[in-house]
Amino acid sequence: MADRNPVRRSSKTEGNVFMRTGMALADWSERWFPDALVFAMGAVVIVFAGGLVSGSTASDLIGDFGDGFWKLVPFTMQMVMIIIGGYVVATSLPVARLVRRLAAVPRTPRSAVAFVALVSTTSSLVSWGFSLIFSALLVREIVQRVRGVDYRAASAAAYLGMGSVWGLGLSSSAALMMATPAAIPPELLRVSGRIPLTETIFTWQSVLTAFVLILVSVSVAYVSAPTAENSKTAETLGVSVKPSVLIVENRSSPGEWLEHSGVLTIFICAIGFTYLGQIVFARGLRAALDLNTYNFLFITLGLLLCWTPRAFARAVAGSVPATAGVLIQFPFYAGIFAMVTKSSMSQQLAQFFVHISTERTYPILIALYSSALGMFVPSGGGKWLIEAPYVLQAAIQNRVNLGWVVQIYNTAEALPNLINPFWMLPLLGLLGIRARQMVGYTVLQLLVNLPLVFFLMWLLARTLPYRPPIPL
Repeated sequence: MADRNPVRRSSKTEGNVFMRTGMALADWSERWFPDALVFAMGAVVIVFAGGLVSGSTASDLIGDFGDGFWKLVPFTMQMVMIIIGGYVVATSLPVARLVRRLAAVPRTPRSAVAFVALVSTTSSLVSWGFSLIFSALLVREIVQRVRGVDYRAASAAAYLGMGSVWGLGLSSSAALMMATPAAIPPELLRVSGRIPLTETIFTWQSVLTAFVLILVSVSVAYVSAPTAENSKTAETLGVSVKPSVLIVENRSSPGEWLEHSGVLTIFICAIGFTYLGQIVFARGLRAALDLNTYNFLFITLGLLLCWTPRAFARAVAGSVPATAGVLIQFPFYAGIFAMVTKSSMSQQLAQFFVHISTERTYPILIALYSSALGMFVPSGGGKWLIEAPYVLQAAIQNRVNLGWVVQIYNTAEALPNLINPFWMLPLLGLLGIRARQMVGYTVLQLLVNLPLVFFLMWLLARTLPYRPPIPL
């Protein structure tokens, strides 16, 4: 108890305004922010009440929740495999060496937090799943090397990719879907047609947005990180941080020869990488970028990097505790998803925004709507299926560039991730902390990024001409 009081007193009198605000929000969230499971259950109550207000009956909403509870089982398994695949790759000996080399770069507590933020945001442009796992393991390694790193601020920095720019990168669910006619639902295809990646993530406006958000997020992470004397370290929070490096055992009997040999690995990986090559050749690289392909790539790559079946199995076993939150909480969000999609809540809100919007105000209103709905349906691809038909139809009526509407969605949709624990779960499992212990710093990022995102979406929309849907 004696260790905590000086931190609170110094946080009010020392450091810049961002540092003081970050520590104040972190202290507040530790006391008042609910656990991730409580957050999910509370969201059920809020959405249920919203459904009643929108005209649905209690019986219908109960049925929707129960019917939808298991609807995301395949998606849940995909998320579990993202954690396992990312963990296996990140804890393999070659990547573990890379993590150690990167962990040696920062020298001070505040530069360590900023460095983690930079790695998290840039790597999320390639794969948000890998970014979560890799950044978490980088934090675990850094706090063993740099004394005085605030564990809450570093953990929040590891999550910034999911709260800022992931949707502007190669794993953007909405952009990949709209670029692949076979993946677009027929009713949506009739509205918008195909929207190629050259109109979404590969526009200079999208690249500029990603650059600005990364620069601002890293800067906020640096200036808000506490100094060593004001920090709450992993030890202060009661978190035991151990090196994330595999220890490969030697075989003790002839029967264990294959477990410690790379013979089977070579054969399985040859099949796996050949399959991936066939997928890319048949669909093209851009169309082949989907969740299953990413998972298959990381599992196969993880097996190759671990080299032996025994090392691979040990890595998988080490990843399992980090999947617990996903396994129990995703069904609750599946029920929420069903209540939102089957009631008239989202449609009524959309009609309201379309009614009051113009060509100039539409980008801001859609950004506001997408970020608000993301609090209750925290799934980039799933939520896009809810919004896309009427959002794109309204964009056509207002003559707003359709590709930029997709990017408005991608950018605004990431904002609620900064306070919704849904996507924090893999990170929390690996770092051994609770959402309330890091969300104070993500709230600070939200306060900065929210007006910035809205301004960029409005300003850059004016640089893009309206193009009619591409006929198929």
